[in-house]
Amino acid sequence: MERILFHSPAGPLGLEAEGEGLTALYLPSQCAGLTAGRSSPLLEEAKAQVLAYFRGERRVFSLPLTPRGTLFRQSVWKCLRDIPYGTVISYKELARRVGRPKGFQAVGQANRFNPLPILIPCHRVVAADGSLGGYAGGLELKEFLLNLEGARNGKK
Repeated sequence: MERILFHSPAGPLGLEAEGEGLTALYLPSQCAGLTAGRSSPLLEEAKAQVLAYFRGERRVFSLPLTPRGTLFRQSVWKCLRDIPYGTVISYKELARRVGRPKGFQAVGQANRFNPLPILIPCHRVVAADGSLGGYAGGLELKEFLLNLEGARNGKK
């Protein structure tokens, strides 16, 4: 396993890889106590793409992602990758897209356990009334990411 830590406009971030794929992206609230390990060309490319995203130069990531999770969570994370930059959908809509129209709480839990936030854009899912809902990195970071993408237009 390789891991790097780096600074971003959102605060400290960490990236982790095993083999040929990225397994984790740590948000600022998750970086405390992490130590950097060995880097790799994959981690350096991922870091470059994440920083380009924060500069507004990248809207889509082209990285090998290998998140670990149940088949249901994997299906939710796959659907999250299909939400375009600058777009938000509701948890209810996400549940419909994964074939569990009444399972919006289950998709919320899958979002909560997303090991690759930003790269798998769970921040693009909001409550049915347009409020932010939850986010593992905190609502302030979720709002920051949505504003970065122009998806919020000042809404709270």
